[in-house]
Amino acid sequence: MSTVSTPFFSEDHEAYRQVVRQFTDNEIAPHVHQWDLDGEVPRELYKKAGAIGLFGDGFDAEYGGHGQRDALMRLVLMQELCSAGSGGVVASMFSNYIGLPPVQRFGSDEMKARVITPCQSGEAIAALAITEPSGGSDVARIRTTARRDDDELVVNGQKTFITSGMRADFFTTAVRTGPEGPAGISLLLIEGDREGLSRTKLDKMGWLASDTATLYFDDVRVPVTNLIGEENTGFSAIVNNFNAERIDMAIQSTAFARVCYDEAVAWARERETFGKQLVEHQVIRHKLVEMDRLINASEAWNALLSWRLNQGDDPVAEIAEAKVAATTTYEFCAREAAQILGGASYLRGDVVERLYREVRVQAIGGGSEEIMRDLASRQLGL
Repeated sequence: MSTVSTPFFSEDHEAYRQVVRQFTDNEIAPHVHQWDLDGEVPRELYKKAGAIGLFGDGFDAEYGGHGQRDALMRLVLMQELCSAGSGGVVASMFSNYIGLPPVQRFGSDEMKARVITPCQSGEAIAALAITEPSGGSDVARIRTTARRDDDELVVNGQKTFITSGMRADFFTTAVRTGPEGPAGISLLLIEGDREGLSRTKLDKMGWLASDTATLYFDDVRVPVTNLIGEENTGFSAIVNNFNAERIDMAIQSTAFARVCYDEAVAWARERETFGKQLVEHQVIRHKLVEMDRLINASEAWNALLSWRLNQGDDPVAEIAEAKVAATTTYEFCAREAAQILGGASYLRGDVVERLYREVRVQAIGGGSEEIMRDLASRQLGL
């Protein structure tokens, strides 16, 4: 897999790349089609990933993390895992990275030790539970309630499209503890074995190896000490969490576009039509060049944004724009790869077939392309 080479990456980044690449080649790539058929990845994979520190970016060393947040290290991690050509595997393994950051930032020391530590080792899985059946990105309209009853909160409502929803041991859950609007939202840790919590698996077009669920909360009682941060202050934590998720998805989409390109190049060099290799036809070469051009631009932008995050910058508008650029690049490359592979790309088990089905979730998840454009316009004062 070709990846952008820039002065941003240190020797440590490149050494980490080799570790993740070997893990991906040995533990993931040979199994992705079977895991699609199974509808999940084995829990043993989480333990293997934890053993080499794949969950540690942004988490304190005392809880098993790397002790720092390095956006370039995260970029390397995402690029290499995506080389296996399965968004479902990446989504399953890294629901920790969207579920745990609020616990790291706002949770008590007791909560961090109880939740982050087993997730770092792969013994437990965390998930983020924000989206509801009544709306997706409009977080301010959350309807799931958490009513105070002495030293407990009683939770009622539903969440849907929850990645790792069927198997997660901990849910970072958005609940309404106050009045309507953003000022009445809190974040609450809800353990997966709480009485009154039930789950229904969702069947999807793509991400087949990732279990996705609707959660039902029926008088689920949770101690008040499970609040993540202060009551009624959850909205800003949710919004800030989305920023990291979006650049992750931009990096993933670009990496999947690169896989589509690599698959198309390999096929074009092997396949013969009208007495010559497919790649010898000018129209095919032009398709491949256009794919490579778009991918290179997106890779470079992702690396620059990751570097800026490491410098303390917070480029919200550009991350939103980069996600749009990455997902539209991914969609274009998946389509062109399918055209080059022809009928082979229509067969289950083919990498391009899998990635083509997964385009839409990358373009919608974490904020749709339309919402990203609107967010960027507001950030730019337009």
